Amino acid sequence: MKILIIGGTGTISSAITRQLAASGHDLWLLNRGTRKAEVPANVHQIIADIDDEQRVLAALPGETFDAVCEFIGFVPEQVERDVRLFRNRTRQYVYISSASAYNKPARSPYITEGTALANPYWQYSRNKIACEELLMKEYRDNGFPVTIVRPSHTYCERSVPLSIHPPKGSWPVLKRMLDGKPVLVHGDGSSLWTLTWNDDFARGFIGLLGNPKAIGEAFQITSDENLTWNQIYECVAGALHVTPTLYHVASDFLAAVCPPDYDLTGNLIGDKAATVVFDCSKLKRAVPGFQATTRFDEGVRRCVDYILAHPELQVDDPEFDQWCDRVIEAQERAKQQIC
Repeated sequence: MKILIIGGTGTISSAITRQLAASGHDLWLLNRGTRKAEVPANVHQIIADIDDEQRVLAALPGETFDAVCEFIGFVPEQVERDVRLFRNRTRQYVYISSASAYNKPARSPYITEGTALANPYWQYSRNKIACEELLMKEYRDNGFPVTIVRPSHTYCERSVPLSIHPPKGSWPVLKRMLDGKPVLVHGDGSSLWTLTWNDDFARGFIGLLGNPKAIGEAFQITSDENLTWNQIYECVAGALHVTPTLYHVASDFLAAVCPPDYDLTGNLIGDKAATVVFDCSKLKRAVPGFQATTRFDEGVRRCVDYILAHPELQVDDPEFDQWCDRVIEAQERAKQQIC
C-alpha cells in the first residue's frame, strides 16, 4: 500500500513507521523533520509544516494514497484542512483521536466504541471530540473515507508511563524512587488503568489500513491488561530494583494545588483517575488475530533500561521535586492537626 503519515516519529507513530517500512509498504512521512535521523532509509520524507497548505500541495503534486494517517491533528481547523488537502486523494483517512474523549465522569468503567463522548475536564479531549464529529459528518454527507482510532495510554522506551509527573518527563519520579523518597500516587492507588506498548498498538493500527470494515468506523486499540496504579508504580520500582514508598493523595486535591503547566485537572481528573476497562472486541473482529502481547512489567523494564542508558533523558526538575515534598508535608500536617 501507498501510505502517508502526517507525523510519524512520535511515541505511537514511530512504531507504525518502523513496522510499515519493514513490511515493504510505499511509506511517506510528512513532518517538520525534527527526528529525521530516526526514520528508516526506505521511507519518503517530506519536510514541511502541514499547516502550510500550498507547500504541502507543491510537495505532493498529483500524489494519491491508499491511506493518509493524521497523528498531529488536535483541533477542528486542522482536520478541515486535511479534508481540503486529501479529498479524492486517498481511499482512507485515519484520524488519531483519544480514549480520553470518553464520558467523564465515567457512567461505567467498561468502555466500548459506543460509550458516549464527553469530557468537561479537559479541553484537549473536547477538541478531539469536535474533530471526530466534523469527520463523521464529512463521511455521512460527502463520503469522506474516515476511520477513527482512539488510543489510550500508549508508551515506548523513551518515557515511563506514570500518572503524576512534570511536563519534562518521568525521570524526576524515577529519581525520587532511586533516592528512597516517597512518590505521589493519586487516590488510594486502587483504580484500574490500561497501558499499551507502542509496537502492540502498531499491529492493531496497521490491520485497519486498507480494511473495508474500518471505513466510517471508530476503534479503540489497547492492551487487555488492567493494573491498579499501585501495581503500575510497583512495576516501575521493580524495574529500578528498589522498594517504593507510595504516598496517596486525593486526586481533586492534587489537581487543585498543582502548578498550571501540570494540568492535573485534565490529565488526572479528566483521564487517569477514572477506572477504565477497554473492550477491544470490535478491533479483533476487524483485525483477526490481534493481541497485545507485551505485559507492563516487561515493557517498563525496557523503558527503565533505555532511560538509564541515555543520560539525555535524565532531566531533573527541582521544582517538581519540591512540589511533591510540599504536598506530602501539607497532608502530614493536616493529619497531625486533626488527630
